[in-house]
Amino acid sequence: MKQIIEEIVQAEEKVLSVLKQARIQASEISQSSEKEISAKLSDAKEKAQEIMQSTLEEGRKEAEHLREKKLEQAKQKQDVLLNKNAKTIDDLVKEICQTVLTTKL
Repeated sequence: MKQIIEEIVQAEEKVLSVLKQARIQASEISQSSEKEISAKLSDAKEKAQEIMQSTLEEGRKEAEHLREKKLEQAKQKQDVLLNKNAKTIDDLVKEICQTVLTTKL
């Protein structure tokens, strides 16, 4: 009987030891997983930031290109208007100058 009790106690101690080892291993696995997840999240955030920076830079370049294009179009329209109305403008300037010169004070 005493031997059976000793075997049961030894079995319980063995089970407790195995459980303790299993808990330690589970804790180590959990910590390892948390580190890995943290590293992957950090990498993902970094890549997302790089993508955002790249997208913003492309947007800035495109906006600048459009701005320059619109400015060039406006300048061309201005030149066309000035050239189209050059004679009228010259005539008006001559008329104003003539009026000023002939006006008696």
